Amino acid sequence: MKGLVLCAGKGTRLRPLTYTTAKHLIPVANKPVIEYTLDFMKDAGVTEIAIVVSPENKDLFKEVLKDGSEFGLSIEYVVQEQPKGIAHAVYQAKNFIQDEPFLMVLGDNLIFEDIRSVVQSFVETETNAVVLLSHVGDPRAYGVAVLENERIKYVVEKPKEPPSDLAIVGVYMFRKDIFEAIENIRPSWRGELEITDAIGYLVQNGYSVKAHIITGWWKDTGKPEDLLEANRKILDNMKKEYCYGKIDEGSTIQGRVCIGKGSIIANSLIRGPVVIGENCKIINSYIGPYTAVGNNVLLENCEIENSILMDQSNIANVATRIDSSILGKGVKVFQNGAMPKAARLVVGDLSSIQL
Repeated sequence: MKGLVLCAGKGTRLRPLTYTTAKHLIPVANKPVIEYTLDFMKDAGVTEIAIVVSPENKDLFKEVLKDGSEFGLSIEYVVQEQPKGIAHAVYQAKNFIQDEPFLMVLGDNLIFEDIRSVVQSFVETETNAVVLLSHVGDPRAYGVAVLENERIKYVVEKPKEPPSDLAIVGVYMFRKDIFEAIENIRPSWRGELEITDAIGYLVQNGYSVKAHIITGWWKDTGKPEDLLEANRKILDNMKKEYCYGKIDEGSTIQGRVCIGKGSIIANSLIRGPVVIGENCKIINSYIGPYTAVGNNVLLENCEIENSILMDQSNIANVATRIDSSILGKGVKVFQNGAMPKAARLVVGDLSSIQL
């Protein structure tokens, strides 16, 4: 069984972070979102994977993931030249898939559920498609499915009045029939080929389309608050702790904390769950729970919690505790103490600052 991960989206809801990187490469608990997806697929027994990328982000993915060998995978890259929808992205991988069944995952979704038995059952039966679903409180933002005896009766994309609370979570199993379906659907009002329409074609033409309802945690990481929630969830489940750095006698470590090589903790309080990358300097500071600190980060005379700090960010001499924040690579937040005491900001497009 082959694997397909869709990563060609522009990530507009995560700007300005996605001006310089793909949303699937943004770190959560110091690990790019895409790596959790690859772990999910590998755990399901899928190791031959194609990643659908855009022309703009192809090199970014290849730089991070290369050929996949260091993850125990074989990775190829398929370019979707124009953003014409999920079904269109799937069709771009037709030559890679050929006649094999495949597991398809939206690359910005985090799913923590063992689906090996579902994959095995799909491979061994004549089912044409399996769609993973989850009960949600407000299904209006999702594709929604209606079931009849574990089979999908019909699906609808982002309905104003949802016919059920079963949302499509972004994980699918297909056979080559899906390409026939895509060839026979038309663009939606958004000008895109919708995967829900392709699934609807299979249902309407007598193909066997089943559902599997997951019970584990999953998240679409399309917005900043989603990234922070995912960061909390992963850190909360962090079982191991380690310290490869140096901690002086004036510092206190409480709870589950991971500290990378070359990092220095001086006169600071770290209260886990927290993960700190390599070559960081934490001086006279407080790092509170659910914080992920990247590599080469400097924190001095500051307090921060429930946040994500990417590589080479710098916070110094800030009197206000920073909470529920995401700092991109190389971001600097500091107070120089000079008079007059006014805020001086150099802020990129679509940034958000709350004081």
